[in-house]
Amino acid sequence: MTGIVAELLSLLDLERLEVDLFRGFSPDWGWPRVFGGQVVAQALVAATRTVPSTRPAHSLHAYFLLGGDPKTPIVYEVERIRDGRSFTTRRVKAIQHGRAIFAMSISYQDVEPGYEHADAMPDAPRPETLPDIRALVAAGGSGIPAPVAGYFARERPIELKPVSLKRYLDRKPREPRCDVWFRAASSLPDDPALHQAVLAYASDMTLLDATLIPHGRTVFDADIQSASLDHALWFHRPGRADDWMLYAQDSPNAGGARGFARGRIFASDGTLLASVAQEGLVRPRGESE
Repeated sequence: MTGIVAELLSLLDLERLEVDLFRGFSPDWGWPRVFGGQVVAQALVAATRTVPSTRPAHSLHAYFLLGGDPKTPIVYEVERIRDGRSFTTRRVKAIQHGRAIFAMSISYQDVEPGYEHADAMPDAPRPETLPDIRALVAAGGSGIPAPVAGYFARERPIELKPVSLKRYLDRKPREPRCDVWFRAASSLPDDPALHQAVLAYASDMTLLDATLIPHGRTVFDADIQSASLDHALWFHRPGRADDWMLYAQDSPNAGGARGFARGRIFASDGTLLASVAQEGLVRPRGESE
C-alpha cells in the first residue's frame, strides 16, 4: 500500500469521542479548503459505525454549507433517525469552529433479492491503453495548461485517467459528456464499507467540471469560481474501489450560476456500481463573490 493511500485510510479511521460523536482530520496536502469528497466519505464512515455491518448503505444525500478549514479537526455528529425492520436512516452534521459546514442523510438496507436491470457501460478505451498523465506531464510533452497538468500530475490516493484530454487542449465547446477511469492508487483491505467510503470520496472528483464542457471552459480556469453545493450518491452493487472503475459523466443543465452534473460508475467488467448527481456553483469571478 502506498503512503498516500495509507494516509487516506487513516483519515477514514475516525476517532470516537462519545456515542454517535466522531472526529476526523484533514491531510496536510497544501489545499486551501477541505476536499468535499473527504467530508462525504468521513460522514459516511461516522454513520456506518452506528449501523450493523449486515445492512450496507444504499444512498446518501448531502449539502456543502461552508468551506472546510483543513487545519482544524471536523466533528461529526450522528443522529439516529430510524431503525426499521429492513431500513435504517442516519443524519450526520459536520462541525468546525462551532458551525455546521456540511449535512448528510444516509439510508441503509438489508441485502435482499429483487428485480434487476442496469445501464450498459459506454464504449471507452481500456485504462491500460491510456497514457499515464503523470509521466506525460513529467516529460513536458503534454501541451496541457499548467493548472490542469498540476491537478492530474499531483500525487493523490485516487489514480485518474481521463479518456480524452482534448477539451483541455483547446477552448472548443463540446457535448457535455466525459469519461474518466479511476481507482485507489494501491490495494485496499477487504472491507465492503471501506470500499464504499473510498468510492464516495472519489465521486466528488471531476464531476462538476462536466458542467463547463459545452462552454469551452474548465474549473481550472483562474476566472471561474466553482464549488460543490450538494451531492447525491446511490450504491447499486458492491464493488472494489482498488479496481479500475469508469466514471461516465454528463451535464444536462446549467443556469443561475449553477451547473448540474450526473455520473454513472461502472466496474471494469461493465457492472453498474453507483449513480451520482451534483449541483455546484460555476460563475465567472467578480460576479456576486
